[in-house]
Amino acid sequence: MLLLLTMKTRLTFIIAGLVLATTLVVTASGAPKTDRIKIRYVTPKDAAYQQVYLDMKRRGTLEKLKVFLSPLILPRTLRIRLAECDGEADAYYDSASITICYELVAEVWENMPEETTPSGIEPIDTLVGPLFEIMLHEVAHALFDLLELPVLGREEDAADQVAAYMLLRLGDEAARRLILGTARAYYVEELKTGDCRSLEQYSGEHSTPAQRAFNLLCIAYGANKKLFSDFVDKGFLPKERAKWCFEEYEQVEDAFETLIRPHIDQELADRLHDRPWLCDRFEDSADLTPEDCLLAPVE
Repeated sequence: MLLLLTMKTRLTFIIAGLVLATTLVVTASGAPKTDRIKIRYVTPKDAAYQQVYLDMKRRGTLEKLKVFLSPLILPRTLRIRLAECDGEADAYYDSASITICYELVAEVWENMPEETTPSGIEPIDTLVGPLFEIMLHEVAHALFDLLELPVLGREEDAADQVAAYMLLRLGDEAARRLILGTARAYYVEELKTGDCRSLEQYSGEHSTPAQRAFNLLCIAYGANKKLFSDFVDKGFLPKERAKWCFEEYEQVEDAFETLIRPHIDQELADRLHDRPWLCDRFEDSADLTPEDCLLAPVE
């Protein structure tokens, strides 16, 4: 009898200990809250990426992304790093961690034109646009995972849609510039394949670069037909597709507002997202500093 009581007592203490340990773990991770982004620039081993590393760090690229994402209310820390990826030009999300490869940054950089394109796209927009869209695309994957959000359809397409919707939150000028810069990057990527795309290439988890460009332009046009009217006028977006873009945008908006908006501190987001994120000419405003902008370097 004494032995049984002793065993019961030990079992009680073990259960109590497990409950306490679980409570401590939950307490340590804390309730969902804002500003749970941690960033890191990993020094590359290959000297070929040293300049990319230094420039991205000098511009404060991840610091600005961290500020932009700070209104997200997350259940745990999301880590974002720039790192070397053994020669792979890639970006990926895994286990509450996003990696943007220096190889991918270098590839986007190489595609930047020396002068303004005939369609009026500034060279810097062809760099900042794609890179910011790539980062937001991976953030979308993180949100699907960390917030346990349902995704109907291909996750890669859904991540593109979330990234496009978030780009549109940057204000009219920034949205136009970054979206056009991103669409051009997809166009350049599509041209590289030419007419040599195999059937196997259509089996990938991502849509083709051309499809991703048209989807991005369509969401933008659907969001603001007046602001993006030249997308159709200049032939960037086919008229047959454009007439349904408002409905496509509404689908994205409804999903975002229903599933993601409840996990955003709206007051903080309103304060941050009203900033002129692409203020590359500071003489126009005495209130702006390089640290406030995506384009300008942090001295």
